[in-house]
Amino acid sequence: MVQLWLFELLKGTGRLFLHPVFYYIIFLSGILGVSRVKRERKNFHTRTFDAFFELRQLFPQGVILGLVLSIVTVTAGLTVPFAAILLIAVFTLIWSLTTNIRLMSPVYTVGAAFFGVILIAEYDLNIPVFKEVFQAIDDKVYPSVVILLALLVIAEGILILKNASKGSSPKLVKSRRGQSVGAHEVKRFWVLPMFLLFPGDALALPFEWWPVFHLGAESYSLILVPFAVGFNQQIQGMLPKQSIQLLGRRVIALGCMTLILSVIGYWYPLISIVVAALAIVGRELISLLQRLKDDNLPFYFSKKNNGLMIIGIIPESPADKMGLQVGELISKINGVLIRDEQVFYEALQKNRAHCKLEVLDINGEVRFVQRALYEGDHYELGILFVQDQKKFDEKIG
Repeated sequence: MVQLWLFELLKGTGRLFLHPVFYYIIFLSGILGVSRVKRERKNFHTRTFDAFFELRQLFPQGVILGLVLSIVTVTAGLTVPFAAILLIAVFTLIWSLTTNIRLMSPVYTVGAAFFGVILIAEYDLNIPVFKEVFQAIDDKVYPSVVILLALLVIAEGILILKNASKGSSPKLVKSRRGQSVGAHEVKRFWVLPMFLLFPGDALALPFEWWPVFHLGAESYSLILVPFAVGFNQQIQGMLPKQSIQLLGRRVIALGCMTLILSVIGYWYPLISIVVAALAIVGRELISLLQRLKDDNLPFYFSKKNNGLMIIGIIPESPADKMGLQVGELISKINGVLIRDEQVFYEALQKNRAHCKLEVLDINGEVRFVQRALYEGDHYELGILFVQDQKKFDEKIG
């Protein structure tokens, strides 16, 4: 029995590398990194993170979450029809063509696949190429797909909370009054690989109570499926980390609520349809309310009378090593009051061996930071500011 399970694990893992979504998301992440660097260079003549930053975020936390969810789903014996997995991949590709990364959230891809399975079975649609796969599904609701949706939404919220706030990208935009202001943007993909059980002929029932959530089959196969999680958020009225983590907690709450309701669907299958619809509407409301709240707040990264606002910090630069943070105000440098970038650079040149900064932190409290400067250090300390002299193509409103 143990050898059979190990063999299925190895075989299921190998199938991961045959899945087109696995390679497609890697490709899209590379495009995100290149386009971000291009935009940052246009705005600031430099970039924050390198073009491979998005690729480095693609797997680590997603793999850990995928392993945890795999243990949960396999232990519970959560089985889904193979047709649903095919449709999830199809909708992942379709929603990506809209260029709206947010639509690649599991609630939209898995939710669309759930309703797609129901419609195909209801109207007995003839699907080319995978005709046998779709003929295998019968005319009923599959609560297991909604449970899968709920688990993936919880994972999405955790990824947003723990990872999305790292490395948000500064950008310069135009306000409605035509002034140059700052904002932060996060565009990110994660790959969440999960082992799922499918009705098959490889794994027999190990216990009388297993599987808990099943499709009525008596034997199963394991496949490692890569689920894409897309996230996109622009922040202009709050600190990026605060806004992103608030949204992440709301997504986790939505996922937990969806999971509780979706389990009830095993006893009352029609409830699963309502739960899936509510999950989609709920995720859309979370994004909408976040945008409305942000739009109604004054611009956080704008010109200030009491100093220069830091909109970005280049990693490993002197500013990064001094512990300067996005959202802080530099009021003095080397004893000189700072009101614009010209004065900032002139004051910095007064002592190229050492700099002392007076900073107002995000709580409005004064702190002092200083550091010796060395040959090869970034000549601007690695700080990005909102600048007036540039022309921008992007506008808000």
